[in-house]
Amino acid sequence: MINFQLISLDGVKFSGEAYEIILPTMDGEIGVLPGHMPLISVAERGVISIRRKQNEPDDMMEHFAISGGAIEVSNGSLNVLVDEADASDDISEEEAREAMERAQKLKAEAKDQVSLQQAQNLIDRSAVRIQVAGLKRRGRRG
Repeated sequence: MINFQLISLDGVKFSGEAYEIILPTMDGEIGVLPGHMPLISVAERGVISIRRKQNEPDDMMEHFAISGGAIEVSNGSLNVLVDEADASDDISEEEAREAMERAQKLKAEAKDQVSLQQAQNLIDRSAVRIQVAGLKRRGRRG
């Protein structure tokens, strides 16, 4: 088992033992399993998926929407530090879709590069939150 901590600016979002953690990095998704080699990497905006037990089915995994951050694997532990992390149970798919629509409108109305980038960041954040909400919905049907 791996001792996993997911820490955001709001505090600890997950702290406990897990068998597998799937993380978004600059080079694509990676899976961290027991015995993983030491690693320091950059977390990209995306989904972290946690399998608590070795034989746990995919639809029982826990999911978090994260902003970018830092990943450290060492001595049987994984620490991920991010600005934002939202558990699937804390995300309303309807609210995330509404936020996406507002962000797309802001992007269409952007008058400068800074406004355009801010709108794109909101679109990207909303897309990840919608993805995590969809994973939660599919998991509950399974």
